[in-house]
Amino acid sequence: MIIRTLITLFLASHLFADESKKKDSLPLFNGKNLTGWTTQGSAKWKVIDGIIKGGQDGNPSKSGILLSERVFKDFDLNLDFKIDEHGKYNSGVYFRKSKTKPLGRPYQINIGRGVADEPIGLHLDDWLDKGDVEDKYRKPLKWNSLRIQAIGSKIKTWLNGQLIVDYKDPSPRKDLLEAGMIGFQTYGAEGHAGWVHFRNIKIKEIETK
Repeated sequence: MIIRTLITLFLASHLFADESKKKDSLPLFNGKNLTGWTTQGSAKWKVIDGIIKGGQDGNPSKSGILLSERVFKDFDLNLDFKIDEHGKYNSGVYFRKSKTKPLGRPYQINIGRGVADEPIGLHLDDWLDKGDVEDKYRKPLKWNSLRIQAIGSKIKTWLNGQLIVDYKDPSPRKDLLEAGMIGFQTYGAEGHAGWVHFRNIKIKEIETK
């Protein structure tokens, strides 16, 4: 009986230790203002009622990126987005964008319309995985849930709970395997000044051996 109790306590203590090593999802956006974020370019970003609202502020020539001050390597990112429904107007989520030594563009989950050849999918210098190319899972002008998981060279993306990207980069650049910023991008298209909204932005860092 004593031995059984000791074994139970031993297993419980190790289970607790393993659980304590797991990192919980943390808000990347405080829901109030853009503290913890920086901007590049001329696009306008503001916070209203717990929502990050970005766009061209009426001027289609404006473009820009909203970047996290923190950097992340391996992670699981969850957020909601809503975007204007117009032509090729699109946005995107950048990740592993180097602060110090970029060797090129960062990974991007493009956010647009499949019918305009701007699907929600994985892009670098070209399409790596066109994801929701037929617009099966995106909900126009409504809130959509997006989950991005990046572990080493493996990238997965879920749109409204549906796995749309499952990609392993066969030859990733060195900087794309290092910690980098998370970013939201927007620019006008076809003379149209569009808008994109983000909310409920949470991220979990993943520890890998």
